[in-house]
Amino acid sequence: MSIFATLVTLIFLPAQFYFAGLFLKPPIQTAAPTEKVEGASDIKEQPDNQSFKDTVVEQKKNDATLRESGFLPQRKTDYADTKVLAGASVVIDVDSGTILHFDKGRDHMPIASLTKIMTAVLVMENVKNLDDPVTIDSESLAAVPARVGCPTSLKCDSERLRVGEKITAGNLLAAMLIDSANDAAVALGKHVAGSQKAFAEMMNAKAEELNLGDSHFCNPSGLDAPGCYSSAYDLARIAAYSMKYDTLWKIMNTQESSVQSCDGKYDHLLKNTDMLLGQIQNCLGGKTGFTYNAGKSLMLAATDPETGRHRIITVILNDNNRWKDMQDLVDWTFNNYEWK
Repeated sequence: MSIFATLVTLIFLPAQFYFAGLFLKPPIQTAAPTEKVEGASDIKEQPDNQSFKDTVVEQKKNDATLRESGFLPQRKTDYADTKVLAGASVVIDVDSGTILHFDKGRDHMPIASLTKIMTAVLVMENVKNLDDPVTIDSESLAAVPARVGCPTSLKCDSERLRVGEKITAGNLLAAMLIDSANDAAVALGKHVAGSQKAFAEMMNAKAEELNLGDSHFCNPSGLDAPGCYSSAYDLARIAAYSMKYDTLWKIMNTQESSVQSCDGKYDHLLKNTDMLLGQIQNCLGGKTGFTYNAGKSLMLAATDPETGRHRIITVILNDNNRWKDMQDLVDWTFNNYEWK
């Protein structure tokens, strides 16, 4: 081969490999964007050291998703979508984390007394003995309008708490969840952390531990304050987490009860603010919420009325028709899903 031919070969040989590489490269695959959808699981595909903020992947039949019940919710063949005229609404399956209904579920909204579900969780995890006495102070009694003996601003039908009164943490827990009593919530928060501010820091730390990306708590009661918010989805997950504490759900499923001060001097009648207790046969309990800023809200847990199994959590925020809408949403869920 001539010197000229050899030089030409050496010059053009790299170019041949370059252009061949253009055609031999595998096609680039762009990941499809993920979003929360009805029928999607809450299992996250991400490193363990990252907090969940944005990703929910499609439902997968694996050991992590099956969890406790061994069943996964699936849409029935005659599935029909639903719409709730609320600020936000979410339904999740407790055991798998599967989202069954999702409408504006991550919108940041004031949540009023639904805050008390997180307060109750922290009480269960930080008060070793619910018989511990708690002393009521003036700061607690300033948390109005809903107080022990006055579940609403227009209804005071029982003995109120008094400054200096000693009452057990367990009795305050009952008052907070049944009467939705703000004074009980503040007293419990201060008993656990020393101040409402310190307790709010514990609440936000717990939210981070649970990988909640749409919540910021400011006080144990849920009274309106700047920068306080959560989402229907975060609340559903908090409620599902709280089911590890049977005591809480026994309280939240109680229509009426009474508690006493430690010395027996004061007797406090408690009446549940959730009007659906006793109306929904398969109801496990619930929690109401209302302020003028947050509107009327409701969290409720229920099981399949036919089997008594398959627990769901339903959350409705800012809905003037919350009682009927909650009943309809629970019925819709079990009419449109089956567990296999």
